[in-house]
Amino acid sequence: IHADIAVVTGVTNEHMEFFKTLDAVAQEELAVSQFSSLTVVNRDDVLGEFVKYVNTSSIDTYGLSGSAEYRFVVEDSSLEEGFRGKFISLEFGEMPVTLHVVGEHNTKAAVAAGLVAAKMGLSAKEIAAGLEKIRPVKGRMNLLKGLEDSILLDDSYNSSAVTAVAALQTLYKIQAPQRIAILGSINEMGELSQSEHEKVGNACDPNALAWVVTVGKMAEKYLAPAAKERGCQVRSFKEAYDAGAFVRKVMEPRAAILAKGSQNGVFTEEALKLLLHSTEEEGQLVRQSPQWLKLKQEYYSS
Repeated sequence: IHADIAVVTGVTNEHMEFFKTLDAVAQEELAVSQFSSLTVVNRDDVLGEFVKYVNTSSIDTYGLSGSAEYRFVVEDSSLEEGFRGKFISLEFGEMPVTLHVVGEHNTKAAVAAGLVAAKMGLSAKEIAAGLEKIRPVKGRMNLLKGLEDSILLDDSYNSSAVTAVAALQTLYKIQAPQRIAILGSINEMGELSQSEHEKVGNACDPNALAWVVTVGKMAEKYLAPAAKERGCQVRSFKEAYDAGAFVRKVMEPRAAILAKGSQNGVFTEEALKLLLHSTEEEGQLVRQSPQWLKLKQEYYSS
């Protein structure tokens, strides 16, 4: 298969039990340049030292930094409306647009979409309209209504140290009388498991968080101690259900609650089930198909 356009969204520590080093991850991710006509690279999240693995001269870059050829400049933002600003492209220059996403780091994916659309020949009007339609998907920084008029920030689809820290930074910006972070284990980190979990624990701010609630063995072993060392109030649980039950007891009206973690064996979305404003909204959570629910039932009953 030869791709017209390949997008490399980042090079970070992932599946490290197999890759072992970040350099190996970079080689694997950027190998896509060998069988694509155009390679699009996230300028912010791919280190310059890895450019040597891009086996083509046909490259475009995107991101939020001024060094990216395609970028988004944030002018204003709100939790309800997202980010208002300018999408800047080589084809059309500055284009006013509002990105209805949560978390500044998620605007980068929208920029990549705009870049690809421009390369595919869409007009400025079509691109702006398309970008305005973007909304969070299940488990990816999706805002949900919780009990006691709380705000649930559902980022439970998967996790890495980089995305968990970004999610925490977004949580800190939410104006709320109480903030709680439900943080699950990060799977497949291999020998880097301790350091990656500690990065997340070290990002837990005791001045911004009322509670850090961990789910899973690795989070309890490495993330929790790091958060405690920072001065955070921490509770650890093996299962997401128990974490959710605890948060339900300690949450205050209008609290802001983040759920973040890997999928298999963690399932932090199940903690949110106990915190939703209505059980009818369970369908807004990730991994709620009959197949997934059966898998989870087997996991919890084992």
